[in-house]
Amino acid sequence: MIRAAAQITIVLAGVALAGAAHAQQALVADRPDFTEAASTVGRGVFQLEFGYTFGVDDADGVTTRAHSYGEPLLRVGFPAEQLEFRVGAGAATLHTESHGHAATDSGLEDLYLGVKLALTEQRGAFPATAILPQVTLATGGDAFSAGRSLPGVNFLYSWDLTEAVSLAGSTQVNAAVGDASQDYAEWAQSLSCGLALGERAGLYGEWYAFIPAGLDVPAEHAPARTDHYLNSGFTWLANDDLQWDVRAGFGLNDGAEDLYVGAGVVFRIR
Repeated sequence: MIRAAAQITIVLAGVALAGAAHAQQALVADRPDFTEAASTVGRGVFQLEFGYTFGVDDADGVTTRAHSYGEPLLRVGFPAEQLEFRVGAGAATLHTESHGHAATDSGLEDLYLGVKLALTEQRGAFPATAILPQVTLATGGDAFSAGRSLPGVNFLYSWDLTEAVSLAGSTQVNAAVGDASQDYAEWAQSLSCGLALGERAGLYGEWYAFIPAGLDVPAEHAPARTDHYLNSGFTWLANDDLQWDVRAGFGLNDGAEDLYVGAGVVFRIR
């Protein structure tokens, strides 16, 4: 009886300590910027992230307007503090106008699965790091599916420079499919700077780029296939477990989307 009571006391104390740790852990979302966080949500935590993005692009007489609905991402901390399972799937509408003709496609996008593993905490100039193996599965509509599973991996790193200023980046490579169903590898690089505005608000500015490798295009077109973007956004922490965000970005070269704007929300359940 005494041993059983002691074991129960130890278990309850462990639960209480875990709850206290979660209570003290700040909400860190993977949206609205392109760069994923190097931290995980924490063991036993569910985090739901949603958003909407509208983008417009005008190139070679073709105007495209894209709507991304939901942008849901479920992040689950299990079974360890350093491990996080992720699943996401959204819906989209693409409206295209070219030389007086218009077409609209709507449907689901491919299912996204990932596992984030936190590797190191920040130690001086050495950043906090994490690795994120990921894959998209061909579950989407014809207009939005790659038609095959596309694996990839994302390496994440971040620094807290001061109490108010942070720096983060990501380097990733993913399998991709070209316009002619050609397989190639697409690298992506990003760098994001965040600024805390008191205890509730935050701003960020970010650059990121998509860099194809192994894609056969004419040599004179190769530089245009690397797409560069700048974007910025604002976040508001309504309470410890609820955050709102808005963002806007634009492409820096002809191959990139001209302009996009969006908004989102993050819920944490612990």
